[in-house]
Amino acid sequence: MSLAVTWWGHASATVEAGSARIGVDPVLSDRLIHLRRYADTPAVEASDADLVVISHLHHDHCHLPSLARFGVEVPILVPRGGEGLLAKLGRQRLVPVAPGDVVERAGVRVEVLPATHDGRRHQLSRGNPPALGFRIENDAGSWWFPGDTELRDDMTSLEPVDLALVPIGGWGPTLADGHMHPEHGAEAVGRVGARWAVPVHWGTFWPMGLRRVARSNHHRLFVTPGERFVDALAGSGTEVVLLAPGERAER
Repeated sequence: MSLAVTWWGHASATVEAGSARIGVDPVLSDRLIHLRRYADTPAVEASDADLVVISHLHHDHCHLPSLARFGVEVPILVPRGGEGLLAKLGRQRLVPVAPGDVVERAGVRVEVLPATHDGRRHQLSRGNPPALGFRIENDAGSWWFPGDTELRDDMTSLEPVDLALVPIGGWGPTLADGHMHPEHGAEAVGRVGARWAVPVHWGTFWPMGLRRVARSNHHRLFVTPGERFVDALAGSGTEVVLLAPGERAER
């Protein structure tokens, strides 16, 4: 048994845990409000999953047109309080969760974790659903996706995992609170412990028109996060697998 991951760009990925396919924060479009995808369009199999997990309700993590591409029988783990936003996808398939919950779906065990991030859809939203991370396991192995978050002390209390999917950037032109840069992402992996790690949430979307205007920010936040993450974990004992969008790795 083994784990495999295909990174589709930004925070979107498919993790294959044995026969189970889990979609992570799927955003499969080439445009997102004012953002443009500077990577290959995700392949059709990006919407093939047995389970989908959503870390929080921001548009770059909870994209309704992308979620509508998945089969109507596929359960979706959604932050508790966000059910109304996703109701048109079918309330019967929504699994509302909050930090501390443990659920079993599609042959995997999902431990729901807290994240330090604004979980609201936007600043004027009335509800305040939590931002989440996930530790997921089955007989094929264990993996951790913290979602958008800052470094947290409770990361040291997690059981080590085989695979870490670690957000290490953003979509520019700045990296706001509630995120980790590559060096903090490496520190997070050290706190949890992982056999191998794949950096995500970088090198995909960027505001249209700002690539030339804010060149230094683009280089720091879009171009170099992956190599900085590799450098920060050098000698740690964790293998870093640097993927391009659409690439798959198995360990």
